[in-house]
Amino acid sequence: MRIGLVGAGRTGTLHARTLSAHPEVTELVVADADPMRAVEAAAALDATPVPGVRELLELDIHALVVATAPEAQAGLLTAAARRGLPAFCETPLAPDAEGTREVLAEVAAAGTLLQAGFPRRFDAGHAAARDAVRSGRLGRLHTVRALTSAPTPPFTGHAPCPGGLFRHCLVHDIDAVRWVTGREIVSVYATGAPGGADGGERETQPDTVATLLTLDDGGLCTLTGTRRNGAGYDMRMELAGERDQIAVGLDVHTPLSSVEPAAPPGVAERAWPGFLDRFGPAYEAQLAAFVRALRGQIPNPCDGRQALAAVLVAESCERSRLTGAPVRPAALDSVPL
Repeated sequence: MRIGLVGAGRTGTLHARTLSAHPEVTELVVADADPMRAVEAAAALDATPVPGVRELLELDIHALVVATAPEAQAGLLTAAARRGLPAFCETPLAPDAEGTREVLAEVAAAGTLLQAGFPRRFDAGHAAARDAVRSGRLGRLHTVRALTSAPTPPFTGHAPCPGGLFRHCLVHDIDAVRWVTGREIVSVYATGAPGGADGGERETQPDTVATLLTLDDGGLCTLTGTRRNGAGYDMRMELAGERDQIAVGLDVHTPLSSVEPAAPPGVAERAWPGFLDRFGPAYEAQLAAFVRALRGQIPNPCDGRQALAAVLVAESCERSRLTGAPVRPAALDSVPL
């Protein structure tokens, strides 16, 4: 199987390593906005570099994997669909919900496969939590607490995008809440703290946000995120039911120290440096699933409508932050493609 990869940045490089090592992938062809970066990534993995996306799409490839800046992904996915190419793309698929809807319309018209990248669906902890909820072990689920705290601001080599923290970070928490609980989010109420004055998007976008999500069964979820967590990368989800409560992301890598006298020493020195370190195996698993879907061995494990559902909620969070009022996200079934 000959697969094309667009994007040789942090995530793209991880995808390149994963695909190069996959026994079903006979050749990996790499393109990047910076041709030299594509050459360097390809050389390290015995892959084939090409000067740009146009040259990549002119080749006889079986599928396209997209890991670029969000503002470039929609055009690449549209080009893939019009060529009849199956595609995998990290979420968000486009800068906003309307762009995502347009991509999905192209995919639907072409009848091609599009898998949206939500690595937490392939994470062992999230899968175990989902099983616990569905088995009834927790009883009626009444409270979910989800957070993602990054130790440093994100890569700034792409165009600023309004709602960045919700659209590019917490969109993954939003999907995880939907996937783990099996519930839809029917209302959001969000606020945010001003960003740091260090240039770019962060001067106008908040570095820290908090949101109250109401689920369609009346359950409540708090969702918080920050780009200024000096202790290290922290991603957790706590689920409390009438019988039991569990946590995802609570282990020796959790950058959290107790000040209680009887508590064990803190473990912040073992904190994950970033999201790729924390979710590396999940990123690999989702691409392995993509290859299996290409082979027809499994259904698409996460189609593009799941990305649209999460982005609709993320945009509602941003509207709520700006207006100071609760917002009801559009129901996925009400959005035409």
